[in-house]
Amino acid sequence: MASLLPPFFLLLLLLPLPLASSSSYPYGNVSLHIDCGSATDYTDSFNTTWLSDRFFTGGSPSVVSEPLLFRFPPEKNLRSFPPLSSGKKNCYVLPALPSGRYYLRTFTAYDDYDGRSHSPSFDTSVQGTLVFSWRSPWPEKVARRGAYSDLLAFVLDRQAEICFYSIATDSPVIGSLSLIQVDRLSYDAASIGERFILVNYGRLDCGSEQWGPGFTNDTDYFGRSWQSDHDFRSPDSKNNVLVISTRSTISGANQQPNFFPMKLYQTAIMTREGPLDYELEVDAKMDYLLWLHFAEIDSKVSGAGQRVFDVVVNGENLTRVDIYKEVGRFAAHDWHYILKNLSDTTLSVRLEPVVGVPSISGLENYALVPVDLSTDPEQVVAMRALKDSLGVPERMGWNGDPCAPTSWDAWEGVTCHPNKDKTSLIIYQIDLGSQGLKGYISDQINLLSNLVSLNLSSNSLRGIVPSGLGENALARLDLSGNQFTGSIPDSLASSDMQLVLLNDNLLEGKVPEGLYSIGVHGGSIDLSGNKALCGAPSLPACSLWENGRLSSGAKIAIGLSCAVTFIALLLVLFNFCIRRRRNDYDFGLPPQLMSLAGNRNRYQRQKSLMLLEMESQHAKGLPSRFSPNYQKSEK
Repeated sequence: MASLLPPFFLLLLLLPLPLASSSSYPYGNVSLHIDCGSATDYTDSFNTTWLSDRFFTGGSPSVVSEPLLFRFPPEKNLRSFPPLSSGKKNCYVLPALPSGRYYLRTFTAYDDYDGRSHSPSFDTSVQGTLVFSWRSPWPEKVARRGAYSDLLAFVLDRQAEICFYSIATDSPVIGSLSLIQVDRLSYDAASIGERFILVNYGRLDCGSEQWGPGFTNDTDYFGRSWQSDHDFRSPDSKNNVLVISTRSTISGANQQPNFFPMKLYQTAIMTREGPLDYELEVDAKMDYLLWLHFAEIDSKVSGAGQRVFDVVVNGENLTRVDIYKEVGRFAAHDWHYILKNLSDTTLSVRLEPVVGVPSISGLENYALVPVDLSTDPEQVVAMRALKDSLGVPERMGWNGDPCAPTSWDAWEGVTCHPNKDKTSLIIYQIDLGSQGLKGYISDQINLLSNLVSLNLSSNSLRGIVPSGLGENALARLDLSGNQFTGSIPDSLASSDMQLVLLNDNLLEGKVPEGLYSIGVHGGSIDLSGNKALCGAPSLPACSLWENGRLSSGAKIAIGLSCAVTFIALLLVLFNFCIRRRRNDYDFGLPPQLMSLAGNRNRYQRQKSLMLLEMESQHAKGLPSRFSPNYQKSEK
C-alpha cells in the first residue's frame, strides 16, 4: 500500500505562530482531537480542545527528546507500543460515532524519544485497511520534526479503528489524532463508492503558504490543512510563475458536498509564459483521484476565450479549461479525474497554454485505497467475547479486527480465511495452547460457525465445556490439561469430529455414546485423567452413585421407574372404577344379616353381664345358686 510518507506531509515548523481561531467545523456533528500521551485536557491557541490520551488498547506515554523544537503542544507528547509488552498490534478505537464519512489526521514524530537513535518500522491501518507504512530510517527532517498525514474514510459500524503493527521489535509511535465528520457525498463518493479510502498524496494551495485549522486562523469546514505548492512545481516552473490574489468574495466556495474553502480560490499562480508543470510522488500500484481547482481572479481577463489551456497528465491530454466560460469571474470551478494503471512513481501534471497563459488555484491528489476485507461482524463479537473470557494477555495483541488487514497476520494464534463469497473473513483455527490462560470459554464461541480447529490445551481454564460446541464445522478439539468441570456435551459426538482430547480435566458423568465412534472411524479421543467420567471403554462403568450422589444414569432410571409406577396405579384405579360402574355394587349389609348380627350382639352382652355378676359374688364370699354348696334359705 502507501509507502513511507512523501514530503508533502511534513509540517513546516518555521512558520510564525499563528493567531487563535475557532475550532468549530460548521459541517460535521463530530470532531475529536486526542493528544496522544497527554494526561490532561487543554485548549490550544486556535481554540481547539484537545482531549487527554484515551481510547487506546495498550502502550505507554512518552515525550519527544527536545520539546522546544515543536511549536504545537499536541506534537510534544507521544504514545508508543512496545511489542514485547503490548503485542504486535495496537489500536485507538473511537466509539459511538454516527455512520458516515470522516476526515482523519495523524501526527507522527520520533525525535529519539527512546534514546535508541533508531526510527521504528511499522504499518498503520484504518478500519482494517493498511494506509501508511513507515520504514527505518526515516528522512532526517521527518524523524526530527515529525509529519502529518491524513485521509478520508467511511465509518459504518459506529467506531473508528486506527491500528499500528510492529515490524520486528520496533515500537510504533503516534503524537496526535484528529477525527472530523464530513459530507458522505464529498469527493465524488456517489461514483467512487464507499469501498475506497482516499489517502492524501498532496493537497496544495497555489500561491499561498500552509494554512488550515490547527495551523492558522483560516477555517476549512472539513478541518483540512493546505500546503504551499512551491516544492511541487517542476524546476523549470519554479521561477516562471506569478502569484495573484484577491479579497473579493468567490462564489461557489464552501458549498456542499465538498465545502472547499474560499481562501483556496483567493490566490492563484500563472506562468509568465509557457506551460506550468507539477511533479507529485505516487505509488504506481494504486489508482489516484486528481482534483484541480480554478478561479478567474485576474482583472486582465474579462471574457471567455481569453485564457484557455489543456490539462495534460502523464503525457495524456485529458481536458481543455476556459475558466471564464465555465463560471465567469470570481467563481470557483473544479475538475477531477481518476488515474489508473500508472507506470511510474512520479505523477506529472502539465497545464499547456492554448490562449494566454494557464492559471490554477489548487491541486489535490488522493490514492484510492480499496477497503480490505474485514472479519464477519458476528464472528468479531464472538472473538471479543472470547478474548475477555479467556483472559488473553495484552502481550498477544488481540486488538482491532481479528483478521484484517489481510496483508498482516491475524491475531496471534488465530488463522483466518475469506468466506466462500469473498465478502468477509472468517475464523478457521484458534491455537492458544500453553499461553497461561486462566479464564473460561464463552458460550459465544458457538458463533464461530466456520471454526475447524480449537486448541486451548495446557492452560488453567475452568468452567464447563459449552454446549453446542461441535455442532458446526469443528473437527479438532484439544482442551486437555485444564480444569474443566461438568459433563461432556452431546454435541461433541458429531460425526465430523476427528480429534477430541479432554484428558486431565475434572469432567464427570457418562460419556456420550456417539463419542466412541471417533476412534472407530480413524480419529483420536483421549478422556483419561478425569476421575468422574464413566461409561466408555477404558473408563469405569456408570454406577448408581458417583462422588456421593446419584449418577446421571441413575437419576434417569429412577425417574423412568417412578413414571412407570405412577402410570400403573392410574390404570388400576381406572379399571376399578369401570367395574364398579358396570355391577352397581352396594357396600351396605342386607337387612337379614343386620337382624342376625343384632340378636347375636344382644346375646353376647347378656352373657358377659352374667359372668361379671358371678365373679363379683365370688369375690365377696356370697353363696351363689350356681355354687355346689348352695342351700336355699327358708322363708
